[in-house]
Amino acid sequence: MSWPPLDPQLLADAAATFNFRLGLPTALAVTPDGAVLFRRTPAREFAADLYELDTQTGAVRVLLPATGGDEHLSDAEKARRERTRTVTRGVVDIDVSDDGRTVLVPLAGTLWLVDRSSTLSAADRVAIDPGGEALDPHLSPDGSKIAFVRDGDLWVIGRTGGAKRLTKHPDGFEYGTAEFAAQEELDRRRGFWWIGNDRLLFQRSDLRPVDTIYVADARHNDKPPVPFKYPRAGRPNAKVDLGIVAASGPESSVPGGEPEWIPVDDDYIARVNWPDVVTLNRGQNKLTIWRDAKLAATFSSPTWIDLPRPGSFAYQAGTPLWVGNELLWDSGKLQLGGRDLVSPEFGFRKLVGLDGDVAIVEASADPTRSDIWRVPFAGGAPTRITAGDGVSTASFDHGVLVVTTLLATGGRRTVAIAHGKTFELPSVAEHPKLVPTTEIETLQVGGRTHYAAITRPRAFDRTRKYPVLLKVYAGPHLQMVMSARDAFVMDQWYADAGFIVVSSDGRGTPNRGTAWEHAIFRDLITVPLEDQIGALQALGARHPEMDLARVGVFGWSFGGYFSAMALLLRPDVFQCAIAGAPVTDWSLYDTAYTERYMQTPADNPDGYARTSALTHAAQLERPLMIIHGITDDNVHFAHTLALIEALYAAGKYATVITLSATHMVPDPKLNLAREQVQIEFFRAHL
Repeated sequence: MSWPPLDPQLLADAAATFNFRLGLPTALAVTPDGAVLFRRTPAREFAADLYELDTQTGAVRVLLPATGGDEHLSDAEKARRERTRTVTRGVVDIDVSDDGRTVLVPLAGTLWLVDRSSTLSAADRVAIDPGGEALDPHLSPDGSKIAFVRDGDLWVIGRTGGAKRLTKHPDGFEYGTAEFAAQEELDRRRGFWWIGNDRLLFQRSDLRPVDTIYVADARHNDKPPVPFKYPRAGRPNAKVDLGIVAASGPESSVPGGEPEWIPVDDDYIARVNWPDVVTLNRGQNKLTIWRDAKLAATFSSPTWIDLPRPGSFAYQAGTPLWVGNELLWDSGKLQLGGRDLVSPEFGFRKLVGLDGDVAIVEASADPTRSDIWRVPFAGGAPTRITAGDGVSTASFDHGVLVVTTLLATGGRRTVAIAHGKTFELPSVAEHPKLVPTTEIETLQVGGRTHYAAITRPRAFDRTRKYPVLLKVYAGPHLQMVMSARDAFVMDQWYADAGFIVVSSDGRGTPNRGTAWEHAIFRDLITVPLEDQIGALQALGARHPEMDLARVGVFGWSFGGYFSAMALLLRPDVFQCAIAGAPVTDWSLYDTAYTERYMQTPADNPDGYARTSALTHAAQLERPLMIIHGITDDNVHFAHTLALIEALYAAGKYATVITLSATHMVPDPKLNLAREQVQIEFFRAHL
C-alpha cells in the first residue's frame, strides 16, 4: 500500500509553538485591589513578560518585560523548573506583598521589585543584586525584605541589598528547600515560609541517608555529572523537620543562636499553611494535621490517602482550611466538620477557594468535562458558574475568580470574573489550522462505563480497514479523553498519515472516584492493561474500519512504561510499540510515587517482579522503540539501560533513540524529529 503524504507544516507549526501553548496567558497572582498578574510569551518565543489585568476597567499593561540578560540557571534552579514542568524563560515566578503594591520578580539572576501603584517608569522597577544565587525568593508580607535559599541555607536581603545568611547547615543537610519527594510527587515546591515580617519557618532536611545518583550528559562530556539526592523505592528517604529563625539572624531565635526546632514525627511534610502542617506516613495511608504543633485531625485509608491538591493563589498550600472551628477537607469528597457538602454523583474534584460561606470547587459528573461551581456551607444545591463548554480549572483570591477553559469547540480561554464582570486575559497563541475529527464515545467494558476518543483521517474511506494506534497514558493523575478539541490536534496528524488513533481512560486514572482510582493498588499494570485492551476491542467491534490485526501502542512516562509492558505481555494484541522515557522497573523509581501505589519492595516483592519490564524482557516478540533523554532526572536513563541489558541477555533487542534532554524534552527541533521518527516506525511495522 502507499501511505498518504505527511503534513509537514502542521508539524513545524506545532514544534515552533510548543504544541500551540506559547502565547497563552498564565495567571500568577491576584492582588487585593483585584488585579490579575499573569505571564505570557510571544507566539513563537519562550521568554515570558509579566502583565497586569485591571478588573475594574479591563485594561492590560506590562509590569516587567523579559529583559535583563541571558539566563544562566544553576543545577538547583534547573531541577526546580523540571519539577514544575516549566519550559518558558523570562518571568517564571513572582511574589506579591500583602498590600499588593510590591511585586517581586526573579529575572536572569536579578531580583526586581515593581511598584504597582506607580505609572511604571524605569524608576519604579528596582533591581537588587543578591550577590549570588537566590533560589525560590519570597517577599516578607510588608514587602520590605526578601528571603531566599543559597547553597542549602536561608538568606535575607533588604531593598537596598546586603544579603545576610540566617542559617548554617551541617554537612549532609539542607535548609529551606523541599526534598525531591515533596517537589516531584507531593506538589509541595516550597521549603520556607514567612511568619509575619520578622520570622521564617523553614524545612530542615537530613539528606545523609538518601542515595546520591548522578545525571551525566554524555553528549557534553566536558561537563561533570550532576549529583542528585534521589530516594528510590524501598531505600531511605530524607529525614525532615521544621525550624523557625528570626529574619534578623539566628541570634534572635533561641539562646545559643540556634533556630527553634519543631519535630516532625512522620516521613513526609505534605502541606504547610502555618500554623497548620500536614504530614504523611511513608505508606501514605495515614495523614495527620497539626495546628500549632498539636494534633488536630487524622485520616487513614486501606490503600492510600488522596492528598488534596494545591488550590488557588491564596490556598497554594492546599487544605486543611478552617471555617470557624470546623475543618474543610477535600480528599476525594468535600466535607465540612465531617459533613458531606455534595453527593458522590456531583463529581467533586478540587477545592478552588472560599468566598465567605461558600466553597468554590471544580466538579463534573461527566469525567471528560469539568465546571466551576459554588457550594454553600449551609446546604442547598450547588450553583454552576461556568458554561459547561469544556474542561475548566480555576483559581480564586481577593474576590476574583480566574477560570481557564479548554473549549470543547477548540481553543483555550482564560477569564477573570470580578464585580459582576468578565474580562478575558489576552492570548497571542497561534491556533491549529485543522479541526480534528475526534469523537468521544462511551463503552461498556467488564460492566463498567469507559470513555474513549477515536480520531479518523480527514480523508477517511469507509470501505478500507486502517491500522490502529493506541495513544496511551493509563496511569494516575492524567486523563487522555477530554472534551477539548485541540487536545487531539497531533492525533489528527497521525490519523491523516494513514491510521486510526484511539485513547481511553481505564481504572487508575483520575476523576472517576476513589474505587476507580485505587483499583491499581499493589499492581500498576494488570488492571490498566486489561482496561486498555478491553476498550480497544470494544471500539474495534463497533467500528469495522479498525484493523485490530495491526495495532501499535505509544506513550510517554507512565505511557511509555505501559507501551513496553503491553508489547511484552500481549503480543497477540499489539504488533509494535514506542516507549518514551519508560519506567522499566519500579524499584528504580522514587519512593513517594512508587510506594503510594506499590508499597515497598519488601512489602510487595511479587508485585514488583510482576510489574517490571525486566522480568518479561525475554518475551519480546515484536518491534520495540525506546526514546529517552539521557539527562532525565525523573525517570532516569538507568531504566532504559536496564531494559536494554535484560533484552540483550535474552538474545533480544530494541531500537533505542537517546536525546540530550530531560523528561520534558522542551526543544522544538527534538519534538519535531520525534513525531517524524515515530510515524515512520509505525508505518514500517503496521
